[in-house]
Amino acid sequence: PAPLPGGSCGQPGPARGPAGQPGRAVDGEQQPAEIESLCMNCYRNGVTRLLLTRIPFFKEIIVSSFTCESCSWSNTEIQSAGRIQEQGVRCALAVASRQDMNREIVKTDCATIRIPELDFEIPAFSQKGVLTTIEGIIDRAVMGLEQDQPVRRAADKEVASKIDDFISKLKQLKEVHSPFTFIIDDPSGNSFVENPHAPQKDEALVVTYYKRTPQQAAMLGLEKPADSAEDLRNEVLQFNTNCPECNAPANTNMKLVQIPHFKEVIIMATNCDSCGHRTNEVKSGGAIEPQGTRITFRITDPSDMTRDILKSETCSVEIPELEFELGMGALGGKFTTLEGLLKDIKDLVERNPFTLGDSSTPSKTEKLQEFIGRLQEIIEGKTKAVFIMDDPAGNSYLQNVYAPEEDPELQVERYERTFEQNEDLGLNDMKTEGYETAPAPGR
Repeated sequence: PAPLPGGSCGQPGPARGPAGQPGRAVDGEQQPAEIESLCMNCYRNGVTRLLLTRIPFFKEIIVSSFTCESCSWSNTEIQSAGRIQEQGVRCALAVASRQDMNREIVKTDCATIRIPELDFEIPAFSQKGVLTTIEGIIDRAVMGLEQDQPVRRAADKEVASKIDDFISKLKQLKEVHSPFTFIIDDPSGNSFVENPHAPQKDEALVVTYYKRTPQQAAMLGLEKPADSAEDLRNEVLQFNTNCPECNAPANTNMKLVQIPHFKEVIIMATNCDSCGHRTNEVKSGGAIEPQGTRITFRITDPSDMTRDILKSETCSVEIPELEFELGMGALGGKFTTLEGLLKDIKDLVERNPFTLGDSSTPSKTEKLQEFIGRLQEIIEGKTKAVFIMDDPAGNSYLQNVYAPEEDPELQVERYERTFEQNEDLGLNDMKTEGYETAPAPGR
């Protein structure tokens, strides 16, 4: 089979020998596994060697080394053989001698290296993981800065000169004419600075373990970033369902919406391409409130019809002037305008099967037409009326156009629910305290 292409040090292709066993012991010694890989420099085949080894007083790591016989290109990197640790680690070493420059360093991809005396930093994920020494870290930094110096000298001599001065300062660090601080900060907890006095304490090395911040956890892929909730509000989610009318496959769109001066709601809309059926539904994004809500609104102007309204599934609607009451559960949850809700009520009354066809009587039809006419006058703003919403769950809302000031035409009352209302909401049988210590029922 053809070898797979390599990355920075070659990606594994077909293994030669026992595949998948880096560092297999042969005659008591660890032997690297050799895997044929594609060289990304000359695009010919090279060899990647993988060795599982253990660093004393630390942990196991996988050393990966790639060499290409065709172009002599080579690269080495390391990966932790363990999992991400429970805490991050920060190692601060006071480098005071040439011997300190030879200390072994394990630097993972996500580690940040700093030398405060030079205001020098190697950011996380800017280099691959590496097993080297402090001197090797500095040499690698010098090589990286020198690489593009010819181009900089041609483009901007002043910038190139400043970088030359900084490179000289980095090279002088290797001579340790004066002490400096070497800091490696790894939120994954898998980086390491050698302690030559182990298991005794190293006075020059300070190792600190810390709890990761949410941003560091997100960088490591352990949790979503803090602003993911904001992303969810801006995103329309879609999932597959079946049409409630024809049972054909359909798509349901879902959107999280924040209602100003109220709370979050979830709007769900289903559209069937097969039969054309459309439906929308609103769910509260929060819990049942401690108290019920009764909203009384006096309709006095045609502009009142444009007010936003959220009617939950547990909300009943009353219009005293029409002697009309819409019970809990009717029309489901809706997020619309006052005009939209009144038109839905009008459509619901017109489709009542007991007032249509042979089931109706002249007197019923006349009363129905009178009711629809009076409701239409309210919708058109020709008649003043009182609109009442009563929601025991406290999850309904009618827009206050004067917010945050009080609305003279809008009254919101909070009240304690009755036993029957709690029963309808299923709260009477819900135990939220002491259930952990409750004795198990007999069997």
